[in-house]
Amino acid sequence: MIQTLSKPRIAFVLDTLPSIGGGEKVLFAALEAYPRAEIFTLIYNRKVFVNSPIANRNINTSWLDSLPFAHTHHRYLLPLMPYAIEQIELRDYDIVVSFNYAVANGARNHNAMRHVSYTHTPLRYAWTGININGKNTRRNPILDKYMRSFRAWDRGAASRVEAMATNSQTVRERIREAYQLEARVIHPPVEVNRFHPSPQRENYFITVTRLVPHKRVDLLVEAFNKLNLPLVIVGDGPELPRLQHMAKSNVKFLGFQSDDNVAELLGKARAFVCAAEEDFGIAIVEAQAAGCPVIAYGAGGALETVEDGVTGLFFGEQAEGSLIEALRRFEKIYPAFDAREIKKRAERFNKARFLNEFREFVSG
Repeated sequence: MIQTLSKPRIAFVLDTLPSIGGGEKVLFAALEAYPRAEIFTLIYNRKVFVNSPIANRNINTSWLDSLPFAHTHHRYLLPLMPYAIEQIELRDYDIVVSFNYAVANGARNHNAMRHVSYTHTPLRYAWTGININGKNTRRNPILDKYMRSFRAWDRGAASRVEAMATNSQTVRERIREAYQLEARVIHPPVEVNRFHPSPQRENYFITVTRLVPHKRVDLLVEAFNKLNLPLVIVGDGPELPRLQHMAKSNVKFLGFQSDDNVAELLGKARAFVCAAEEDFGIAIVEAQAAGCPVIAYGAGGALETVEDGVTGLFFGEQAEGSLIEALRRFEKIYPAFDAREIKKRAERFNKARFLNEFREFVSG
């Protein structure tokens, strides 16, 4: 009698699922590679994912999910997260894949199972100058002491992972410095075929992002206020009221938009602008897939996805003057950008490529 081997049981472990951004798009694609994987996360803001690929899935959450304000201020629960992630019961699984930007690497490796990690970044509040409020502000002594303790725990958690991958060369270097580990670069998936340049582009600039402090949307608002150029901001987040108060009438806030609406907006926009240092920057690549040139802060993942003078322009400092100079330079050379060539350059980040590389990584 011939026996067939059953497929390995796979668990996907995530820090939190508070909103839909680049990390969540990686999860959605990973589920196409492993549709039977079970999802575990500390906190799940279900209402945000109503129209998403995980809307009808069973999401296993921790006791943190029931705490007051967990869905709106999850960052302030960080001191409880290492303990909570270690309590997730994973004994029934053969392979665990952690999608880490904070504590997911701490998921316990029971029964000698294979544990691999797709690390979006080591926790930025612990390993960079960004404070837990998302700003480059001076920490207090109590927070500094906690972060020293967290870094020791985080190194230990990472050391128990069998193999690690990440989204860019930028984060690979960050992982090497924080954990003294080597990570494989698997660029995130971009659904490049969903985007198309419009035959007739319009005059507005656009950004698509979470409205949180480290995305530096305030810098965009300041520069566009000064130049009185039309800017469309797609996205939501805790910074929205402050940004609306800053903005003049030339800046429009559209809030969350459907994928179809975002594709249409990018296809018609004059240029995409980004003032953040992105780990990778899926939205930057989506803009290019729509034939939209990108004006980006010249650091982080943008250096791997934008070709200066071909698919966009860089500005050198996260400062109003540097961005304004780049916008003025862009206006002078705008006719030189070829939407078809920009789209072609973006196609190397397609989803099929990600799925092949991700399956190979997980299977070992």
